[in-house]
Amino acid sequence: MIQEAEIDKAIKVLFDEIQFTDEPRGLYDPLRYMIEIGGKRIRPRLCLTTYSLYKDFLGSEVLNPAAALEVFHSFTLIHDDIMDRSPLRRKVPTVWTKWSEDTAILSGDVMCIDSYARIAKAPKDVLMPTLELFSKTAAQVCEGQQYDMEFESKEVVSMNDYMNMIGLKTSVLIACAAKMGALIADAPKEDCDALYEYGYYLGLAFQVQDDYLDAFGDEAVFGKPIGGDILNSKKSWLTVRAIEKADDKLRLKIIDTMASKAATASEKSAKISTMMEIYSRLQVAQDAKAEIVSLTDKALSYAHQACKDSAYGTMERFAENLIGRQS
Repeated sequence: MIQEAEIDKAIKVLFDEIQFTDEPRGLYDPLRYMIEIGGKRIRPRLCLTTYSLYKDFLGSEVLNPAAALEVFHSFTLIHDDIMDRSPLRRKVPTVWTKWSEDTAILSGDVMCIDSYARIAKAPKDVLMPTLELFSKTAAQVCEGQQYDMEFESKEVVSMNDYMNMIGLKTSVLIACAAKMGALIADAPKEDCDALYEYGYYLGLAFQVQDDYLDAFGDEAVFGKPIGGDILNSKKSWLTVRAIEKADDKLRLKIIDTMASKAATASEKSAKISTMMEIYSRLQVAQDAKAEIVSLTDKALSYAHQACKDSAYGTMERFAENLIGRQS
């Protein structure tokens, strides 16, 4: 079993030394920029972690696919930031604001293509199932983004529909990473499937936490302006839960507030403060925290199915590092 410190070192080297085509720089510089601004590297780290449960050495057979997961994720962020009109990503300007929307679209496209080139370097004996898993996941992420956009024009979204959306938009790529590492390591099918579910439910917990932090987090830590979901009238776990709990009168107030314009500083402040007061009244912050715990516990139940002893401890620590201690 590969030690976690070795995975940390491999992740650093992998992305410090990642290479993209040099010219035209206007196309490829945004790719370098997205990798350089970093992030938690959740998906490649999880891929290497599940691989490490079955192998004793990290080689190119898993490092290239692991890098592909981060490259693909970065591609989705480039396009998401355009659609969300987000000015900042990880405390720095987003690609579309630093360059242009056209450049961001084209650079995102080539980043997606690059991710497939890296996936194609998986070992030949598992290449087809790896490609099938990755391709299905890539389509599902796009499906989730489409649902997310469609929800913006709906006054009310059910919690079931919302959870399905974030399952597609966020969770499936994390689940893919967990299964891919095990698949490349030639783990038993039952383990691969259980680790997929571990990643899926951990991804749900991660997204609910992200929604929570968008309203209740520290901007200096979160890396994005607080209240962005409210200002952009996006359905988040918090708004869906608030509508679910509100009486008819308060439900109409939530709908009206979320639909209101927020062009000026005073309008933005008023919109955020109104929704935050509603969240407080309905105690949706407490509900979100309980949901995060429940989803994380479910993820760990699947880790129990695939792992024993120290291997389970590795997956438990991964969840703790991503979500925080849940007990």
